Amino acid sequence: MKPSIFVTQLIPDTVKVYLENYFTVEIWEQQEVIPKETLYEKIQASEGLLTSGIKINEELLFQAANLKVVSNISVGYNNFDTDAMKKRGIIGTNTPGVLDETVTDLIFGLMLSTARRIPELDSYMRNGKWASGNDRHLFGLDVYGKTLGIIGLGRIGESIVKRSVSGFNMNVLYHNRNRKPELEQKWGVQYEEMEDLLTKSDFVIVMTPLTKETTHLIGKKQFELMKDTAIFINASRGPIVDEQALIDALENKKIFAAGLDVFEQEPINPKNPLLKLDNVVVTPHIGSATTRTRKDMAQLAAENLVDALIHKKHSNVVNELKTVVKI
Repeated sequence: MKPSIFVTQLIPDTVKVYLENYFTVEIWEQQEVIPKETLYEKIQASEGLLTSGIKINEELLFQAANLKVVSNISVGYNNFDTDAMKKRGIIGTNTPGVLDETVTDLIFGLMLSTARRIPELDSYMRNGKWASGNDRHLFGLDVYGKTLGIIGLGRIGESIVKRSVSGFNMNVLYHNRNRKPELEQKWGVQYEEMEDLLTKSDFVIVMTPLTKETTHLIGKKQFELMKDTAIFINASRGPIVDEQALIDALENKKIFAAGLDVFEQEPINPKNPLLKLDNVVVTPHIGSATTRTRKDMAQLAAENLVDALIHKKHSNVVNELKTVVKI
């Protein structure tokens, strides 16, 4: 008899067919997020859960006596209570690698859009404000040849480095938990302490995972260290930034602009002051949102489930267990 799995969202047909080779598969096929009560009912008999963003906590795990693996269709896994999962011997997996270049595309889109004020100037033209005369008030900032500071040099950070140096001739600084001499040698990037990176950079990009240690890593003190011409980019996780401190920095022109794909509260409150600022470019947490990449992420997440439940192999595990009691 095939193991049972539950999928909390729509997935590509090819991924569904792949999973059905190994499992009895049930999928939540509605556009809206699955209600908690329905989810708890569906996972009672499931050995595997394929999901993205659903909170995997004590409450959910209590309802899932047979659960062995949770496969996240995401590189981030801050929705996992890893301690609770370890206690119950439940493996959690993620999808690193397949989304690196796509997220990097968006980051450079945010950099160019904020520096050259593209959304603001698009609106300016559509509202009939373009007239002949002095255009100094429309000036933006250069990207090419500027100094980029990256906080958190993981896979996506490395992808940003390659684009920055080879495509934009940027001077790249980085701050990371561990230094990376091989990247320093290959790309000429320079390690800096956090304060020095913030004071020297024209663009500051946050790419750290969300942990207790990185929550509000960037706040009032950090924004005050940045140049008043600096542009801040966050495409990692919203709570890494003290959003009120960011709003204050933008409103008071302590920094030039911000490009944001993530927010402390998601979906963002329509009354959030960030949405009223001309020097902010926002996107709805779509860093990996291209058809090809999302398909690849779903396929990798499916393969992680098959590896764990069928082949007894641990692929892309984020909470490696010393003793896996259920598999």
